[in-house]
Amino acid sequence: MEVPKKLVNSVAGCADDALAGLVACNPGLRLLQGHRVVLRADLVAIRDRVALLSGGGSGHEPAHAGYIGKGMLTGVVAGAVFTSPAVGSILAAIRAVTQAGAAGTLLIVKNYTGDRLNFGLALERARAEGADVRMVVVGDDSAFAAPKKAGRRGLCGTVLIHKVAGALAEAGASLNEIVERVSAAAKAMGTLGLSLSPCSVPGSKPTFHLAGDEMELGLGIHGEAGVRRMKVLPADEAVETMLAHMTDPSNASHLPLSPGASVVLVVNNLGGLSCLELGIVAGAAVRCLESRGIHIARALVGSFMTALEMAGVSLTLMLVDEELVGLIDAETTAVAWPNLAAAPATSQRQEVPAPKEGPGTAQCETSTGPGAARVQLVLERVCSTLLDMQEKLNELDREAGDGDCGHTHARAAQAIQEWVRARPPPAAPAQLLSSLADLLLEKMGGSSGVLYGLFLTAAAQPLLNRSDLPTWADAMDAGIEAMQRYGGAAPGDRTMLDSLCAAAQALHALRSPGADLLPVLTAAVESAEAAAEATRHMEAGAGRASYIGSAQLLQPDPGAVAAAAVLRAVLEGLRS
Repeated sequence: MEVPKKLVNSVAGCADDALAGLVACNPGLRLLQGHRVVLRADLVAIRDRVALLSGGGSGHEPAHAGYIGKGMLTGVVAGAVFTSPAVGSILAAIRAVTQAGAAGTLLIVKNYTGDRLNFGLALERARAEGADVRMVVVGDDSAFAAPKKAGRRGLCGTVLIHKVAGALAEAGASLNEIVERVSAAAKAMGTLGLSLSPCSVPGSKPTFHLAGDEMELGLGIHGEAGVRRMKVLPADEAVETMLAHMTDPSNASHLPLSPGASVVLVVNNLGGLSCLELGIVAGAAVRCLESRGIHIARALVGSFMTALEMAGVSLTLMLVDEELVGLIDAETTAVAWPNLAAAPATSQRQEVPAPKEGPGTAQCETSTGPGAARVQLVLERVCSTLLDMQEKLNELDREAGDGDCGHTHARAAQAIQEWVRARPPPAAPAQLLSSLADLLLEKMGGSSGVLYGLFLTAAAQPLLNRSDLPTWADAMDAGIEAMQRYGGAAPGDRTMLDSLCAAAQALHALRSPGADLLPVLTAAVESAEAAAEATRHMEAGAGRASYIGSAQLLQPDPGAVAAAAVLRAVLEGLRS
């Protein structure tokens, strides 16, 4: 197993560099000289108020230094990655806030042996100097079914304790009152983690290994073992499993949760989960809690206490009353605390009504007769052509894109087939092109769907009042102009425009008196096919292929080939 890559300057200096970066970007923070300690820049503001200090090993960012500010922590003492901070630095932080005139100091410590020992020793030394110092140890882990001698581990719920304590201190509460209130809140709280991958301390190999189809339930924020490994579950099932474990009465560390209870929910990214996945988990958690009759007074979703790059999530629930919710809502300047809406979370929010269609977008009437039959025949030929060449287009696209050009055009063909089967298409040209534009924009997907939608929408405009041959040439020009305006490509950029522009040039012959459609269209198709083949020798100037060196592009552009094929299918449909 290799040592994972990290974007650091040095392994030894990464914790210091991270704190220096945080302070450099936030004028409300200051480093304490000679120590890995960050303090509020306005220490004078804590005179006669209780000071709140926390901390622990680095690697859990934004915890804990991100929670320094008015209404939260006064300062933080950081250790090296996953290492408890030094006693001397903790003592220096206590001295700094005491000398600033604090009315006592509360140490908020996660329940890990090293943190308890180091903060505890610093507390005893500070008391020996005459400082008024107390300590609250937070253990919110709900993983273990049987009691552990070491107690419950301190996890993301600690951040809620920072917030409650900070709001109380800002309101002028005494040290004893804050200790009593946050101790009670900490007991009414539970957290459980779930991971898809390990984490790795800079310079070291991953802390554990998970198979590609495994996830681990109940692990700690340093990669400590959880309680169960299982096959990867869909998000809804994973969340249900987490909440069931957290609230199982047979679990010694469970959180009692009854219908009607009110909670604050924290959906915490353990570091490497995408925001997309985090949103899915958050929605699942809200729905699952609602199904149990739980009122979600507030929901926090984001990265609050991480485990370096671990791809995982933790769920925290804190039982709350109106008073506790008010403390969660209280103002803070801490940079990592979210801009939280003072309102409950719910999956039952009323949707905004869909807007009414504009006068030009109403569904047009279908037509029957020879014109409609011809339209249907042409569309069927186009669809069969695109379906037959699906794999060819995919193969061409693998060289320069993501290999899905054939799939994209096949989706369009299938959507058109279903549309035609459902009702006869309109024979009026403008209505036909507008309807096809709407259909492809909805069903085709990808940039191709948008480009075809642009082309057809713009091409329909000249045909609103006339549909003679010169107007069809105008329609082709209008469609191409719209594609160029919004797509940014031009002839010669190795895109579908190369085929379309070559065909448009030939279609200008329709403007000549006495022009015959089929010979002109035949010439246009041949020009399009030649232009598509010529893209084999072009350097891409737009689209995904533009990021690939021209020496690597040995086949014609799939979009240009598809556009030429569509034109050929239209010609064959009209001939038959």
